[in-house]
Amino acid sequence: MSTSVDLSTTLGDAWFPTPIFTASGCASNGKELAQFFPLKDIGAVVTKSVMTKPRHGRATPRMAETPSGMLNSIGLQGPGIDAFLANDLPWLISQGSRVIVSIAGETSDEYGVLARKLRAASGISAIEVNISCPNVENRGLVFAADSDASCRVIDSVRKVIGGEIPIIAKLTPDVTDIAKIAQGVVDSGADALALINTVLGMVINLDTMKPHLGGKTGGLSGPAIRPIAVRTIYQVHNALPSIPILGMGGVASGRDALELILAGASGVSVGTASFGNPTAIMSIQKELALLLQARGFTSLQQAIGYAHRG
Repeated sequence: MSTSVDLSTTLGDAWFPTPIFTASGCASNGKELAQFFPLKDIGAVVTKSVMTKPRHGRATPRMAETPSGMLNSIGLQGPGIDAFLANDLPWLISQGSRVIVSIAGETSDEYGVLARKLRAASGISAIEVNISCPNVENRGLVFAADSDASCRVIDSVRKVIGGEIPIIAKLTPDVTDIAKIAQGVVDSGADALALINTVLGMVINLDTMKPHLGGKTGGLSGPAIRPIAVRTIYQVHNALPSIPILGMGGVASGRDALELILAGASGVSVGTASFGNPTAIMSIQKELALLLQARGFTSLQQAIGYAHRG
């Protein structure tokens, strides 16, 4: 890369050569993007959230286009943790990729089981704990919408992992006080935060006059949610300036990525943009380096949270 800017970053104790990552669920476990660029050339692959058992996901239709984005209602379809550890993780490591494994569960105990299996594996840079999932212990309320439930999940994972692997708590923006939730999960053992998950939305099909998605509601992603991501990252960084944030939400260019970084993100995940352009991550990474250099930064670290400075 023809720039003198040091793009390296850290999330907890994990070091990454660049701050641009995949977003969980948008590139499965990396194989789809590997045909377009070497996975080792980006910060890390954040895997699709894996659960304890294989999961078929929600009924179709599962996706819908919306102005400046899309809705998805996949339902965490996947092979389960055992198949992931046997097949996907070894393949990613063979590619020289750094790996952040995203996990999801329906109970706090399930997260602990997943953490125990990951602790025995090697080659994992960090664990993303996706707590933006329905909690069957509490009538389907999303874990991350409740401070106590969020804390129980993170505490469960931390007790199993100890201090061996950094824990990144993935939070939903669909709450009244995101900083309070963030503070709680950090107190419970999270080393970093992933902000934001998709925003809950719905599309009505005017032909059937019923919800278009098989699961009725879905997660809104794409440029439409970027201002929400910027606001959320800014608020949380202001409240917890020492906690690294993996920012995401509608990033489609280096300018978008820089906006999240200036708000307080130490890294940026790219998701929806990759559907339309599989090489978007590489383009964003190169553009970000040039933008930092043009503004006089010699390292990414100097730009993180710059918008907060007086």
